[in-house]
Amino acid sequence: MPTFENEAELIERAKQDGEAFGELYERYVRAIYNYIYYRTGNVQDAEDLTARVFQRARQHLPRYVERGLPFSAWLYRIAHNMAANWHRDESRRRALPLDGPMLVDLTAAAPEETLEDRRQRELLMRALRRLPGERQQLIILKFVEQLSNAEIGVVMNRSEGAIKSLYHRTLLALREEITQLEAEPTPLSLTNGKQGH
Repeated sequence: MPTFENEAELIERAKQDGEAFGELYERYVRAIYNYIYYRTGNVQDAEDLTARVFQRARQHLPRYVERGLPFSAWLYRIAHNMAANWHRDESRRRALPLDGPMLVDLTAAAPEETLEDRRQRELLMRALRRLPGERQQLIILKFVEQLSNAEIGVVMNRSEGAIKSLYHRTLLALREEITQLEAEPTPLSLTNGKQGH
């Protein structure tokens, strides 16, 4: 596959050339899949929606206009719309498995991970899933995909200032959710309590 000097040139070529679009796909498929997986919590749905994102991108690429933001922001916007439609069509929210990947590490838990590290990771994932969808999206874009506030604004169709404000409120809400989860008795402590002497 040819190497192009810059992304703008690659995008222009991809409007006419399937091979160039294939390179765009290779560059971004993992990030888009990860984003959708965190929104759906389901591998099959994430794979299906990721395929649809790139089908839609291919279909609308001839009308794509570069506006000074990374091409990925446009893809995330498509992915956001796909995930929003998926949630609307679902009768229930699906939760991520508690042994799912940590926000800052998309690979499986390291063997040297301590029990406390695992507990903290699980607590964070549970707290994240309790937030409204828009706030989950913001956290995923900020910490998993490491987008700037400006890029997140494009994806979420908000100003950079609105994203900063939402980010601050979201961190406070996430901290509150974690505090509430920490205060809840665990199944083990409930079992121990029932076995009292």
